[in-house]
Amino acid sequence: MQIGTIALPNRFFVAPMAGVTDRPFRMLCRRLGAGHAVSEMVTSRRDLWHTLKTSRRADHAGEPGPIAVQIAGTEPAMMAEAALYNIDRGAQIIDINMGCPAKKVCNAWAGSALMQDEPLALAIVDAVVGVCAPRGVPVTLKMRTGWCAASRNAVRLARAAESAGVALVTVHGRTREQGYRGEAEYETIAAVKAALRIPVVANGDIDSPRKAREVLERTGADALMIGRAAQGRPWIFREIAHFLASGRELPPPATREVAGWLLEHLDDHYGLYGEAAGVRTARKHIGWAVHALPGGEAFRAAMNTLESTGAQRRAVATFFEDLADRHPLLPQAAAANDDRASLRA
Repeated sequence: MQIGTIALPNRFFVAPMAGVTDRPFRMLCRRLGAGHAVSEMVTSRRDLWHTLKTSRRADHAGEPGPIAVQIAGTEPAMMAEAALYNIDRGAQIIDINMGCPAKKVCNAWAGSALMQDEPLALAIVDAVVGVCAPRGVPVTLKMRTGWCAASRNAVRLARAAESAGVALVTVHGRTREQGYRGEAEYETIAAVKAALRIPVVANGDIDSPRKAREVLERTGADALMIGRAAQGRPWIFREIAHFLASGRELPPPATREVAGWLLEHLDDHYGLYGEAAGVRTARKHIGWAVHALPGGEAFRAAMNTLESTGAQRRAVATFFEDLADRHPLLPQAAAANDDRASLRA
């Protein structure tokens, strides 16, 4: 699997999700089988680049390459400047966000709202490719099937993006109007794949190894992007890889092994966010990890009252140690939850 001249270890990607796929989470997913991870979206507004929020999103310290940064905005010149800004800080791939359905993004005519204005969308693609190509940095594009059911223009936009020099296109099988409701449809992704020569990535509702195989068969896609299903279950990437290679499903991971992954992730998370923000932002990751486990909901409620990272970490360690005594293998892997409050890809 390649993006331009950059070779990837496999074709299973973790989706960029605002508030989720920070550096610690990307590194965890890569450790557990993801071949590619794109950052949370970084604004193209220069006046926000030096805020704490943006600096955390642009933090790639210790992260294995290739470093892929997603940028969001509405002005071609600003998007081009944002691409160069992130390249200077280590980005090896630039991803353009035309897929985010969040109201605060679309109300500013960024994200999937750009699919309503094809000339502007393509002007942004031209501007970003124009500054990235001389640096040898490939540009990728993430989009939806369209703005609404009556306007599924992904094929037309993808063709134009390929002509402009985009190296890879990811399509989420929903319109912006759908948000994350209903079921993803894969016919549009298949049509995009049939129309392009560059790699096409399928995204949407891929929550198990068997669903991964189904989506590949239905779309002919070159790669898969997993978002919500990796929340609380980051080992899904290695499960999918094993199933597609062998036709057999992996057994559940050992409970103590899962505890080790989560505790290491928490340590990395606390290191990025510090004490006050760290304890708050870690709650969602812990909640996703335990919500489908025996006693998970009661533990989550108690854990959410803790106000220090040390107490939080000790509580997690104790919960999993007790669980491992009763269940050496994880009894029920955490599944995706459509009601999670964070922005998702």
